[in-house]
Amino acid sequence: MSGIEVNGTTLEVLDRGEGRPVVFIHGVMCSGRFFARQVDHFADRFRVIVPDLRGHGESDKPSSGHTVGAYAEDMRALFGTLGIERPVVVGWSMGSMIAYEYLKRYGGTSLAGLVIVDQPPSDFAWPDYEFGFFTPEILDQTLEELQTNPGALIDMLVGLMLHEPAAGDVEWMRAELQKVPDAIAATILVSQTLKDYRAFLPEIQVPTLVAFGTDPKLSSPDAGAYIAQRIPGAKLELFEASSHAPFWEEPDRFNAVLENFLAGLD
Repeated sequence: MSGIEVNGTTLEVLDRGEGRPVVFIHGVMCSGRFFARQVDHFADRFRVIVPDLRGHGESDKPSSGHTVGAYAEDMRALFGTLGIERPVVVGWSMGSMIAYEYLKRYGGTSLAGLVIVDQPPSDFAWPDYEFGFFTPEILDQTLEELQTNPGALIDMLVGLMLHEPAAGDVEWMRAELQKVPDAIAATILVSQTLKDYRAFLPEIQVPTLVAFGTDPKLSSPDAGAYIAQRIPGAKLELFEASSHAPFWEEPDRFNAVLENFLAGLD
């Protein structure tokens, strides 16, 4: 991994392999380390790019720039620096929202393919929308806990990510989430929560794969069907032994599904 300066901050970025660029974008408070089970598999045939977003992982942690839109701009600058054009983006959780925002800002031809991993089009409990977790009250409680008892909140989040949490996984995942300063975590959590991409889904014209775990601890698999029904031509894959992180809990099947999707782009 190496540090790459974009938009006034330095991002830690793994860049391995050659060929079609495939970019893995992690979720809120997480890091590129969560994609460790994809890197070796795909780097033999593709150029694998795995950044830590600003404020996350081993990247710099400036006090500003922590919105979904700013993170999309960081990705645009990173791709320019690396000489990447029209990558395939695999967005997990908030990473999916960054991908949506990237397409909105830079156009339907800016990506060659899109993979949405276990992320509804909005996390807010809008009227007549069944997949929103955060009511104003729950969001307020979450922000309160981030500022007063972040360790307990992180423990809960890691437990929800995994269908069958293993002690070793919980330990390192918890450590990764703890790398994000509390104020940054609160800021980007609010930005992510208030995003709403429902109306944008039918406008997406790039080939799209939607991957959801069937354990609905964090996201209902019905949200995956909702997305796939609204993005033209999108394909839905469900992972029976996973919660929020199918690429970690079912890496062999996830990698095979993603490899098949990438082959179809050719």
